[in-house]
Amino acid sequence: MSVSKGGKVVTVGLGALLVAQWAFFWQEDRASSSRFDSSDPRARLWRPPSRKALIDRLEYHNSRDKELDVLVIGGGATGTGCAVDAALRGLKVACVERDDWSSGTSSKSTKLVHGGVRYLEKAVMNLDIEQYKLVQEALHERSTVLKIAPHLTSQMPIMLPIYGDLKIPYFWAGSKAYDLVAGKAGLQSSYFLTREEALRIFPLLKEPGLSGAMVYYDGMQNDARMNLSLALTALFYGAIATNYTKVVNLLKDEKTGQLIGATLEDTLTGRQFPVYAKCIVNATGPYSDLIRRMDDPNVPVLIQPSAGAHVILPKHVCPKNMGLIDPATSDGRVLFLLPWEGAVISGTTDVPSDLTFAPEATTDEIDFIVHEISDYLASDVKLSRKDVKAAWSGLRPLVRNPTNAAGKTESLVRSHLITTSASGLVTIAGGKWTTYRNMAKETIDETCRAFPSMKPSNPQADTSTTKLIGAHGYHARLYLDLIQQFGVDEDVAHHLAHNYGDRATDLLQLAAENHQGPPQRLHPAYPYLECEVRYACRHEYAETLIDVVARRMRLAFIDVRATQQVIPEVTLIMTQEKKWSSTERQRQLQLLEAYLKTMGSEALKDEAVAAAVVATTTATATKETKANAKSS
Repeated sequence: MSVSKGGKVVTVGLGALLVAQWAFFWQEDRASSSRFDSSDPRARLWRPPSRKALIDRLEYHNSRDKELDVLVIGGGATGTGCAVDAALRGLKVACVERDDWSSGTSSKSTKLVHGGVRYLEKAVMNLDIEQYKLVQEALHERSTVLKIAPHLTSQMPIMLPIYGDLKIPYFWAGSKAYDLVAGKAGLQSSYFLTREEALRIFPLLKEPGLSGAMVYYDGMQNDARMNLSLALTALFYGAIATNYTKVVNLLKDEKTGQLIGATLEDTLTGRQFPVYAKCIVNATGPYSDLIRRMDDPNVPVLIQPSAGAHVILPKHVCPKNMGLIDPATSDGRVLFLLPWEGAVISGTTDVPSDLTFAPEATTDEIDFIVHEISDYLASDVKLSRKDVKAAWSGLRPLVRNPTNAAGKTESLVRSHLITTSASGLVTIAGGKWTTYRNMAKETIDETCRAFPSMKPSNPQADTSTTKLIGAHGYHARLYLDLIQQFGVDEDVAHHLAHNYGDRATDLLQLAAENHQGPPQRLHPAYPYLECEVRYACRHEYAETLIDVVARRMRLAFIDVRATQQVIPEVTLIMTQEKKWSSTERQRQLQLLEAYLKTMGSEALKDEAVAAAVVATTTATATKETKANAKSS
């Protein structure tokens, strides 16, 4: 097949490979669908242990004769995925995270569960087999993720507008190739829309030159809550998993030089203690080299961080159930416009970055995204920075290519790499959110190979058929059950069903214990409830204001101004739940203020934000005074 683009003719010789791959996935998925585990009857009744109990269990492993099998460092998608996999195999495993679950890269994705249409295009155009294999793996894993976490994921149709009749065959062939590579693991089939059909579905689309559009399907997720669900699932299957637990140093046998454990610090109390393990897994994403250099200060750099910025736009910019992809921005990248959590997310950029724990979207990146999206919208739709509700940046952990002299991160393949150092540190680096499960599986496979003294009691355990916590009692009409049983509004019911799954009833029962009537909203424009704050503190290991407003609820990611407005109520509830002193409460507010800067509060600052800050300070003081008077 010959394709003409930009004056170049590229001969594509992958037709036979595509057909062979379709046959492979057809057999693979028919087998996996027949063995899919729909439920574990214990999961619905299970409740997470207290954080104190988990720290006590962790401290128990403070000598060689009480060692763990595996200590996983990093509580992002890959780290918690490793903990789930190891626990299912019957290994003694602990997972520790220096901050909160998904506090880094894993909460700052584009929210897609996808194979990557641009990666497939690169694979075909460049005859790049590694890119092709990445798409294969990701499309297969996409199907698995949607099955094991149906409450946190969904299918999303994405429109690819076509400007110019001659481009229709090219984009039709590309969309169908994407379907074909997925095989039986595919979602709904892609299809063509006429110009009139495209404009009816997406009224704000730019009309001049529009010839039609292709629509293909990918998955979407709430990434931070998916990460939390992985941590909870690991706990359910017997792992120890604790946030705010920092690795101070690695411990080595004085005679052999082999790793035997780590000194940990519970950063909430400042207490340090040793924990011993046969194997240590480094799953810290873009921060992998920090742990590798604890093991060997002279080890060469492995990771090239890449910054990916996103912005949140008003929900009217995009249809409720249809996304959009710009396949070729002015700098040659791909840009998405996607409905998510009652708003619209757009991104991403892809530029080399220094390593930082607090990446921020720059005003240039924000303006770039807004400008590129505006080019696809009707001329009378005027978007500017003032329309942006929030903006953030995350670091991709790309594996460094020594031949990439120009340092361009968009050219680096998103595949993963597993290495084992001379002292026994297993590092899993690179990859992408969608493939976390397979990355975790291969990592635990490697630990079992490298450390034969570990004896899994259930070596055939299969995480591809293991539902995550929240999924066991979930069904498509759960939101209707919540409306009928608890009288919540429809948008609230959808929010709870799709973010908590079968745990939504527990949450609403908690609200019923504290209030007469329906649960109270934190903000009139959003479905987040006051009882979610209490639930996060009691059952989801939320320890800071940031944990609640950014990762248990996603308001900080969706609307910085609205977040400022709910701070007084969230602070009051958490002060009650956590027994914070006035000093601690003030520290928490300062930490949140700094965090919101990374979510765009400074880059987007205007009179509205400034007024919200003043109002927040006044309202917090007023609520504290009333609460103190009531208690006395």
